[in-house]
Amino acid sequence: MKVKKLINPFLQSAEAGAFLAVIILGIVLTTASPQFLTVSNLTFVARGFSFIAIASLGVGLVIITGGIDLSVGSIMGLSGVIAAFLSSHGFGTVLSLSGALLVGVIMGFLNGILVAKAKLAPFIVTLGMLSIGRGLVYVVTGGWPMQGLTKPILFLGQGFFLGLPLPVWIMIVLLIIMQIILRYTAFGWYVYSIGGNDEATRLSGVFVDRIKIGVYVISGFFASIGGIVLTARLGVGETTAGNGYELNVIAALVLGGVSLSGGMGSAVSALFGAALMGILRNGLVLLGVSSFWQQISIGTVIILAALFDQIRLKYSK
Repeated sequence: MKVKKLINPFLQSAEAGAFLAVIILGIVLTTASPQFLTVSNLTFVARGFSFIAIASLGVGLVIITGGIDLSVGSIMGLSGVIAAFLSSHGFGTVLSLSGALLVGVIMGFLNGILVAKAKLAPFIVTLGMLSIGRGLVYVVTGGWPMQGLTKPILFLGQGFFLGLPLPVWIMIVLLIIMQIILRYTAFGWYVYSIGGNDEATRLSGVFVDRIKIGVYVISGFFASIGGIVLTARLGVGETTAGNGYELNVIAALVLGGVSLSGGMGSAVSALFGAALMGILRNGLVLLGVSSFWQQISIGTVIILAALFDQIRLKYSK
């Protein structure tokens, strides 16, 4: 009984386990490598996982409703390329950013319409959109990196403010906004309700289809922001930017405690999950672990996180 009372907070809270894992991993790496707990390294780690965290904030909404979004990596890549393309053709900072964000909104809207109205499986829809987005990247670029980003756009990915990289500040601001939406708005409550019981929510008078379309639009929008910041960090519109990020984003959410069954998670979950992945990757590099074993280690952690998710669902009832 005492044991259950002790572990109950970690079973009921979506992000408590991830927070504890971040602390423990941080302590272990600080002991194992003196380079880990340095300002330069922590700054590098924070900037490195900020792109994944930003995209995770949007995809988290989709997963909480019981859906999935595999197109996030392609949207990130395409948005970054569009920003570079428009910027290099003299459209200026505002129009370039607006065009890139619009791409994410449109692709998210199409995902939402096909899932909510056409009743297609989210996995199939977003997998198809992943392929479409990646193909459009090569159509726009012709397979070559796009240069010519304006200085204000470059500043989004390479600038600093009060000692922190600007991508980290963007992540923090978006995190606060998303946490407020999820916890203190009717829309946020509907998102959780749909993930808990789609049909019961519909019968209670909620326009479930509208909410589903909305979460996919938000997912596309946040993916675009992440893609723009990532491209700004790289300095060019890379054709391979965003490749595989859909797996990193979903892995971060699972590690952060967002349940793949829907109905559980938070914006903070996305942050802790992304931070855990970033710290783990950085720690493996500092310890000299080969890239092959890094993939195995990260894959193992993801499976363990999914297992913990099932245990939490079973014993938190």
